[in-house]
This record gives sequence, structure tokens and C-alpha cells, in this order.
Amino acid sequence: MVTHRAYGTPLPRLEAVEGATQQSGRSGPGWKFWLRIGVSAGLLVLLVRNIPDLHDVFPEQHHLRTILLIGAAVVMTFVGIVLSAWRWQRVLVLFDVDVPLRTLTSHYLAGLFVGNVLPSTIGGDVVRVARATNTTGSSATAFASVVLERLTGMVALPLLVLIGFAFRPSQLNLDHAWIALLVAGVTLGALALVIVLAGHPRLAGRYADNTNWTRFIGAIHIGVDRMRRQPGEALYVLVTAFTYQLSVVISVLLIFRALDLPVPIAAGFAYIPAVSMVQVLPISLNGLGVREGMLVFLLTPLGVDRAPAVAAGLFWLFCTLVVSFAGAPMFAVGGRKARGEVESEGEPAAKGAG
Repeated sequence: MVTHRAYGTPLPRLEAVEGATQQSGRSGPGWKFWLRIGVSAGLLVLLVRNIPDLHDVFPEQHHLRTILLIGAAVVMTFVGIVLSAWRWQRVLVLFDVDVPLRTLTSHYLAGLFVGNVLPSTIGGDVVRVARATNTTGSSATAFASVVLERLTGMVALPLLVLIGFAFRPSQLNLDHAWIALLVAGVTLGALALVIVLAGHPRLAGRYADNTNWTRFIGAIHIGVDRMRRQPGEALYVLVTAFTYQLSVVISVLLIFRALDLPVPIAAGFAYIPAVSMVQVLPISLNGLGVREGMLVFLLTPLGVDRAPAVAAGLFWLFCTLVVSFAGAPMFAVGGRKARGEVESEGEPAAKGAG
């Protein structure tokens, strides 16, 4: 059951109930999909063609420990998805909407399945918006919540990079360390620009009361404005975002340990978030090739050979794919569920089909 709440401070409200969007249809892969595959394949060929011996990838001893650590990384990846849903839940609270964590976790897994497994032109976030629209009764709220949930990661990831260097300042003397700081700085700069544009009442704010497609821009403004006016809730959202990104760092550190890579924990904090920020660039398939290249680039000064660095990136993807397959049932049945009862304070409950 989804509950719409009202805060004591008068705030602009979105539409109470909008028509639910139809379930996202699947379409065949287009030229962009194949281009990304080509980029990923090309990068991987460049990375592995000069590797002398692939047998050095896995530790010669402790095979059971390696398997257990990889399994632990998969479990931590799943925990991270639940934490992401928690972050999404706290963002929705900014829009006076309470959604059960179980429901949002289901939506998140469905989006993860589409984004990482299916060769579709529809991204995982599009599926999340469609499912959240059915749940909340507002496409504008659903869209804005997904955008803001993503933006919070642009705060947490650079912060983790800075924490990593603060724990071990000597890393600044390593080759290529400045790349991680550059990525963090560019990300924070982009975030600041987005917040200024989205939070300004004469820019994005002028669309807040519109009823056409520009209401989505206005919804983002409302979310940013509420974070500014409700610092307690904003801090809660940032804590959930930091917790999720921390789970990603722990998962990849487990992979490093499974492969016996000599990567200090502080270096993991400094470099893993930087790789996470770069791999989301829409130039490859699920970050394949970009992620592995960044790991090779950043970990080589630490004494990590190219082969295990590439393997670490592939295991990172493996953990994500394993968890993504858990979203197959949610994707198959979630879109056909009824929207459920939507309760609004002072208004009768409204029901609608998803």
C-alpha cells in the first residue's frame, strides 16, 4: 500500500493521481546497442592481447576461499540493491509518498534485469519509472524520484574518493592517482550545475505547475527544493546514498581479496568509486571494457598485473549479472500487478490498474 503524506510546511504538490503509463514494451536492439558492443569488444581486445599468461589470473592456492569470497561479493551486491531501494524510498518521502521497501526492491530488480540482461533499447531506469508510476499514481513523481536518486550518487561517490585519499595521503604520489581526483572533481562540478539549474525557481521552477511534458522538469525542481527546505530528510537521503556506494566498494574489495590483489583498503575507497563514475558513461555495453581499462590504469601502480585487473572488472560485472537475473520474475509479473490502493490525507483512496 502506498501512502501520500502531507508535511506541516506548505509545499507545492504534484498531481494527486495521473493515468498510469503502459508497461514498457520491448524493442529490438538498435545501432547504438551494437555500437556499444563494438566499443566494449574493442577495448577488451586491447586489454587482453598482450597478456602473456591467463593462468595467472586465479590464485594457485585457496580455491575454496576464492569461491567463498566471490560468493560473498554476490551477496553484497544484492544487499546493495536493497540499499538502493532504501535510498529511492527516502527520495520518494520528499514527494510525500511512502512506498514499501519490498515494492521498490522489486522495481529496482526488474529495472536491473532489463538494463543488464535484455538486449533492449529500453533502459532499466525507464522500467523503474514506469513501475513507480503504477505504484505512486504520478509519472512526474516517479520520474523525478529516479533522477534525484541517481543524483545522490554523484555526492556519495566523490566523497568516498576523498575519504580514500584522506586515509592514505601517500597514494597521491602514485602514478595515475590524480585521475581519480579529476573524475571526482568533474562529477561534483556537474552535480553543482544540475542542482543550480534544477533548483532555480526561474529555470526549472517555472515548470512546477505545468501539465504537459515539462512537468517532469518541474517535479525535479520540487524535489531539489524540498531537499533544501528539509535538511533532515536531505541528510537521510545522502546517508542512504553513501551506505549504498559503500556496499559497492566492499563488494569489489571482496573480489580483490578473492584474486589476491595487493590493493589496500584505502586505495579501494579512492579508486573503486572513480571507476563507478566512469563506467556509467554511455559509450559501452554495461561499462564492459571501460571498467576493466580503468582498473588496469589505476591498479598497475599498486603492483597489480593487467590480467588480474581485467579479471577483477569481469567478476564485478559477473556479480551484477547474477543479481540482475533475480529481477527476471519481477520483470515478468510486476507490470501486470494492480497499482494498489493510494491513500491521500484528507482524500478518498484511489485505485487503478497497472
